[in-house]
This record gives sequence, structure tokens and C-alpha cells, in this order.
Amino acid sequence: MKRKHLFWIVPGATIFCLILFVILFFVYLTIVEYRPKNIENVPFTSGNQKLQKNKQLSIMSWNIGYCGLGKDEDFFMDGGQKVHPDSKKVVENYFQGIAKTIDETAADLYFIQEVDVKSSRTWKINQFEALKESTKLGGAFAYNYKCNFVPYPVPPMGRVESGVATFSDFETTSAQRYALPVPFKWPVRLANLKRCILAERIPVYTEDGTPTGNELVLANFHLEAFDNGEGKIAQTKALKEFIDSEYAKGNYVIAGGDFNQNFPGAKAYPVLNPETWKPGKLEEDMLDEGWQFAFDDSKPTCRANGAPYNDENAKAHNWQYFVIDGFIISPNIEKISVQVLDKDFQNSDHNPVYMNFILK
Repeated sequence: MKRKHLFWIVPGATIFCLILFVILFFVYLTIVEYRPKNIENVPFTSGNQKLQKNKQLSIMSWNIGYCGLGKDEDFFMDGGQKVHPDSKKVVENYFQGIAKTIDETAADLYFIQEVDVKSSRTWKINQFEALKESTKLGGAFAYNYKCNFVPYPVPPMGRVESGVATFSDFETTSAQRYALPVPFKWPVRLANLKRCILAERIPVYTEDGTPTGNELVLANFHLEAFDNGEGKIAQTKALKEFIDSEYAKGNYVIAGGDFNQNFPGAKAYPVLNPETWKPGKLEEDMLDEGWQFAFDDSKPTCRANGAPYNDENAKAHNWQYFVIDGFIISPNIEKISVQVLDKDFQNSDHNPVYMNFILK
């Protein structure tokens, strides 16, 4: 009888311990869950230059893929195999290429998305501070993703601290994080992204240095990717409400980043596999009169991550591309030009988008 009891006790105790571990793990994630307020001030460093209207300016937006999605990488969420790059050296090499591109563009303003600051997947390299040092510009950072331990896939992602960053050398008066709607429910929400708008305010001056009393409001974001579509719609609606409210105050507004949605009227690259990830679609009548989308569809801004994008694979595959990165500008801003900077996805799965404009 004792041996029979022992036969059942050992596996029963093992199962009980596993269930208890899972319960305690989810309790832990619930306790430490990142719960940002709707609006939070974030630390920022101001530049020294005065921003003048009626002067041509430039801005670049780039999703740098946390310096972990360059030409030799794929991604498990896109049908690939990898959870993170193979080594710290790989991340450092991608970062060097990204920093070089940013330096060569010499833009006045930068919107950067997917910037890791303390993530296991990028060996806890603080990419925001590294870019700040590299550019010698003022900047601000806001979390888009913060979780002590992401338990999936196998091997798990582990700790993730990542977000969006804005850089410039202009006088800046504030930087705030505006929370966007989260489409995920408990428990999926615990280890998922909590997306936001990083809003910076820059005073605007006349040509002779007189304050106009207006601001250039910069709204940097990375909207939902892996949802059923409702998250993108809700976040886009919240974005529109924000930019409309700022324009109503008499401000200039540039909103930009990774929309994860096709632009109205843009050339759509053919869907090669309907089973893989597809972007959402921005509605043609989304913007009020005078507002405009600023994008370039002559080249793709993003590639699929189902396989590494090295030379052999690039020649062998009919690749899936997207145009999902760009800007929205308010009626009091004149767009001079906008172009995709074709970097052949060597250091990121996105290409930078560069725009020249004037504050009217």
C-alpha cells in the first residue's frame, strides 16, 4: 500500500508545485505590472537653439528595431525563429550603423522608436543614452514596453524596457507621456506593450527672435502591431484627439512614427502571403481639412521579418514590404519634401523617413 501511495504522491506533488509556481508567477507579474498614469511628465534635456518660423527645417523618423532586427535577423512574431540577436556584438554593430546614419542625415529633429534601455534581448545596453551621447542633442524618452519578465516564447524574452525617444537641439519646455488605449486584457496585458505618445513642446519665435506665444508640439509614437485591429483604431482615434486639441490652441503639430497602418492613397505593396502579418489601414477621412499625411511610397519603409534579410535570402525571396512610417502635419505647416532614406534594411527592419518643412 505504501508503494502504491508513493507512486501517486510523487507525480501529484510535482504537478501541484508546477501549478503553484505558475499561479505565483502571474501574481508576481500582476503586482509589478507597469501601470502608467494617463499623462506623466518625463525627464528631458533641452537644447539651446531657438526655433524660428518661416525657416526650412527637417525631421527624421526611424523605428530602429532596438538594434536587434538588422539584415541577419528574423523575429518569432513574424514567423521567424529568433527571440533576440545572437550576441551583444551583433547589437553593438547594428547600433553603430544606426548612429552613423543618424549623424549623416543632420536633421533638426529626430523621432526614434523601439529604443531599448534595459532589456535582456539587447544585453541591457541603454540605447537612449548612447544615442544622446552620439548626437550631442537634447532628448526625452518614454516607455512603450516595460516588463520585468516576458515569459514567452521559448526561450523567453525576459526583461524588456523599451520605448520612443525624441532628439533635437531646440529649446524645449516640457516632455510628457500620454498613455494610449491598451487592447489586451489580463493576463496577456501583464507582459505586453503599454503604448504612448511622447509629446515635447518647443517654443516658436519670429525671425528676429521674438516669442510668438505658440509652440511646436512633437508627437512621437509607435502604434499597435499584433492586435486584432481594434487596438490600432482606438490608438489612432486617441492620437487624432490629441493633435486636434493642440492645434486648437494655436500650436504647430507634427505627429509621426510607426503607424503600423497603410496611408490613404499610398501605393500598397502586394500581399504575398495572407497568413502572415498585415498592417491596418488609415481612413481617408480621418483628418480634418488642411491636415495632411506626409509619406513617401516610392520605397518601402518596413520589411517582413519571417527570415533574415541577408544578401542570399534577399535574392532568393520575393520579399514582403510595407509603407507604414511617416508623419501627420497640421494646416499651419508647409511640407517641402518627404522621402524614404533607402538603407536596405541593413541595421533595422525599417528605413528612416525624412521630411523638410516650414512653420508658416
